[in-house]
Amino acid sequence: MNLFDVYPLFNISITRGQGCYVWDEGGQQYLDLYGGHAVISIGHAHPHYVESISQQVSRLGFYSNSVINPLQQQLAHRLGHASGYEDYQLFLINSGAEANENALKLASFHTGRTRILTAQKAFHGRTSLAVEATDNPKIIAPVNANGHVTYLPLNDLSAWEQELAKDDVAAVILECIQGVGGIRMATAEFAQGLSAACKKHGTVLVCDEIQCGYGRSGRFFAHQWLDIRPDIITVAKGIANGFPMGGVLISPEFRPVYGQLGTTFGGNHLACAAALAVLGVVEEEGLVKNADEMGNYLMSRLRGMHSPHIVDVRGRGLMIGIELDAPQKAVRESLIYDEHVFTGCSGTNLLRLLPPLCLTREDADEFIARLNKVLTKI
Repeated sequence: MNLFDVYPLFNISITRGQGCYVWDEGGQQYLDLYGGHAVISIGHAHPHYVESISQQVSRLGFYSNSVINPLQQQLAHRLGHASGYEDYQLFLINSGAEANENALKLASFHTGRTRILTAQKAFHGRTSLAVEATDNPKIIAPVNANGHVTYLPLNDLSAWEQELAKDDVAAVILECIQGVGGIRMATAEFAQGLSAACKKHGTVLVCDEIQCGYGRSGRFFAHQWLDIRPDIITVAKGIANGFPMGGVLISPEFRPVYGQLGTTFGGNHLACAAALAVLGVVEEEGLVKNADEMGNYLMSRLRGMHSPHIVDVRGRGLMIGIELDAPQKAVRESLIYDEHVFTGCSGTNLLRLLPPLCLTREDADEFIARLNKVLTKI
């Protein structure tokens, strides 16, 4: 049997990692400015993380959600404290797409409505409703194209207010920093106006913090830069540093109804142990503050390069976009194969940096030096 060929792969097999570095099977070291697509939050193979999940699997790896799992309540308490949402409720699942799927379903149950507003260039996942709320017709299958979703320009408040005034919208779902969409950021004026309009019309505001959340922006959640408080917040990626996990943070206004939501693997013992270890490291090592400081430093260094090939540098914290005047594909491949640096990308001309939140000044300087070598060859 062969693998179903869904990804174009770099001809590299990564076998181990440590901090902000990974190694291939031949022993070549790579600087990781990609973090496995924003998943590695506390760094590869952090000792506390390794110890926590190793101890947990030696006791109990899994049991169903039909019994009490004290680790779930510990995680809810720690996450509420770390994020400032102590009065919210937590539903644990396995991925970001699941988190958005359940958030939108919950909003529809809550309002009795069926329509959703999302931003142009948004990416919210690949499952049924999440993919319909993703502005990419190439990945929306005919069975998913049900007409529930309206796409609107980011930061065009009047366009969103016009749609909300129809009083048939169950949910607005918003990435305050678009990842796949090119590190495009919602403005405070737009976000605050949108939040007010949602309240006025009884629409649920969902903030998708799957990529931009969990400290990556330099605040625990990216929307906290904008002074808004959404009804539902979705998380995944960095929540468990590579162990599959997602979560939905739900306003106390929502009351659970048995049977509406459910999961087999969500919030299992191993996942919770991993997520608790992540929160412990994030707090003890000050990684949210580090993301803010290192992000500002890295963007300052990038802007100071004055390369004719860099059109724009934008982002917050350690979620950074480098817009180029040439296709990013050749630059990214040269970074990987010649300079041994992993980065992400968006569209045809944007390099996307999503490093572990433990990035150091020395790591940032090393990346600048290697990027400069590549850009001078263009």
